[in-house]
Amino acid sequence: AQDEREQNDNRDSWIPSLLIHLKKCEIAQVLELAEVRFWQEKSAGDGNEGPFLHFFPGFLLHSSAQLRCGEENLGAWKKGILNSAAEAPGPTPASTLVLAQKRTRRPDILSGFRRYRDGWDIANKHYWASVGFTGATGFIVAVLWFLSFGLALLVHYCCGWRITIKGKKSNISQRICLILLIVFTCAAAIGCILLSVGQDEFHGEALNTLNYVVNQSDYTVQTLQNVTEYMSLAKTVNVAQVFLPSDVKDDIDKLNADLNAAADTLRQKTNENSAKIRRVFNAVRSTLITVAAVMLLVSILGLFMSILGHQHAIHIFIISGWLLVAVTFILCGVFVILDNAISDTCVSMGEWVDNPHAESALSNILPCVDQATTNHTLIKSKQVVTDIANIVNGFIDTFANSNPPPQANSNFFNQSGPLVPHLCYPYDFQLQDRQCSPQEVSLANASLVWQNYTCTAAASGYCSDVGRLTPDMYGQLVGAVNISYALEHYAPPLLSLQDCNFVRDTFRNITSDHCPPLEQHLRTVNAGLALISVGVMLSLALWMLYANCPRREEVFVKLSSRIKGRGNNNNGDASLRSAAPCTEV
Repeated sequence: AQDEREQNDNRDSWIPSLLIHLKKCEIAQVLELAEVRFWQEKSAGDGNEGPFLHFFPGFLLHSSAQLRCGEENLGAWKKGILNSAAEAPGPTPASTLVLAQKRTRRPDILSGFRRYRDGWDIANKHYWASVGFTGATGFIVAVLWFLSFGLALLVHYCCGWRITIKGKKSNISQRICLILLIVFTCAAAIGCILLSVGQDEFHGEALNTLNYVVNQSDYTVQTLQNVTEYMSLAKTVNVAQVFLPSDVKDDIDKLNADLNAAADTLRQKTNENSAKIRRVFNAVRSTLITVAAVMLLVSILGLFMSILGHQHAIHIFIISGWLLVAVTFILCGVFVILDNAISDTCVSMGEWVDNPHAESALSNILPCVDQATTNHTLIKSKQVVTDIANIVNGFIDTFANSNPPPQANSNFFNQSGPLVPHLCYPYDFQLQDRQCSPQEVSLANASLVWQNYTCTAAASGYCSDVGRLTPDMYGQLVGAVNISYALEHYAPPLLSLQDCNFVRDTFRNITSDHCPPLEQHLRTVNAGLALISVGVMLSLALWMLYANCPRREEVFVKLSSRIKGRGNNNNGDASLRSAAPCTEV
């Protein structure tokens, strides 16, 4: 019984040490102690298995997932050295960022006009309801104008209600009305010019912004395609009939399939979204051009028709102007909404640039590339570069730098001279960057250095002079090195896609280079629409006044005769006397 108690004490003596190491987060020591205890129980061979024989396998399996005590203490147990060493630090959404929260606190129509507090989010209908509230002024003015002037027209045409100008000063009033009509027409014309210029500038800047985003997306697609192309070329590396291992080729095929699928999806979504946005911008441009042209034509023709007194024609222009003014007020409201939405987006991009790793609504538009995909690509590309370096250096040791006897030796090709330097391994055993030693050649200058060790090949394939590489061997080595150099060059840019630098730079350029011009051009468009609306609206009342003045042709003849000269003063006075004043409106 005493021996059994001593055996149990020895068996459990490791537990306090284990707890001490666990408390200090010394995971490597914990695993070492656990492994020693495991083999002690395994080698006891007394038929009584200790508890750790059952505990240790599960402990090894779940330790790296459950024990988070610092990277330096995990050592080689953290899911393999390669993955932990080559893994790049990707974005970790630690919190949710509410974008443009202060700016977007507007009444929400869908929530009973309560304040909207969820920030910028184009996928949220309450956001659009709050932005739509900013254009309510234009819509309300359009409705009031439509109803009030429509009621005035109804009373004028159905009830015969008219404004009368009587007295000796009626001619002076007519001249004042004519001057005001010309001023209002000029205001409408200036508004049409502003609208045309503003919409053209806005359309151009909007398309430039869209093209910039599309180009950035194309850059991402091209980066992924470059990696897949050179990965595929790596499968064809052949140095003295030595190829990449078959398992590496299989991994390359799987990785290329994932990268091609990601690139195709990104390209397809970009093309679809850009096409939709272009259609919207083109429709907006066509609408604004039409409004500017029609309103300019209506205002100018209305001026001449009212002066000439063509009553039936001017009534058509009055009704047309009534409807068009309502349309322009509605467009004012729409562009106020568009202006606020663009400003909200620019502010949101600026805030996200300062907090790029936070989860936000912008993540749905241009998210950072998945960390697992980029890590897998980077690890595999580094492994392929290392494998190619192994093939090249193995060939150099076995063939180029060997001095075999010429008798029945396949490695002999009459090589001689200085030894060929080895190719530098750009990564260490943990796939971290390493400095090349002086005896090694880098991927960048290997082809130039090895050219000095090339001999002239005879018809038999042997070297006919001093050298350790035949031209054919040199070509195979250079081909392998070029593929390695390309992978080393094109794979690291994936990091900028993963750590959000790419997206951050995109949004920063948009906010600094594209947002200010867009907002300025939208203000120009709104100013043009406002001038057109007010100018035509005030002109309509004067059109009605001039349309109902009798014998308007005589007054126009009087004005023309004054311009031609004063030679016919008597006729001019007669025409003035014959032109009855406009006593009814």
